[in-house]
Amino acid sequence: MEFQPPYSPSLFKRKDNASGATVVAIDNKIEQAMDLVKNHLMYAVREEVEILKEQIKELVEKNSQLERENSLLKTLASPEQLEKFESQLSSDEQTTPAATNSPEQGAGSAV
Repeated sequence: MEFQPPYSPSLFKRKDNASGATVVAIDNKIEQAMDLVKNHLMYAVREEVEILKEQIKELVEKNSQLERENSLLKTLASPEQLEKFESQLSSDEQTTPAATNSPEQGAGSAV
């Protein structure tokens, strides 16, 4: 007894060039859609990178300003004031849990 497939093998043979042209047209549409998605993603990534660069620039400026203020305050403070401040900091670090997030740590991208 001979095994017969549940389908006709002729279904997979090209009967004319029209079906080949349809396949090529579909492939072209898929490629165009993929290019469109790629372009959109690249645009979105570039936009996000620009936003992040601006945020980094602002944070660097803020850090620089705070470092200058810190240096100035240290030069103006007396040794007794510095010692008192440092002892306050060390006692605060011992009583504050390390897992506590500051507002800056919890902030994410606003995009």
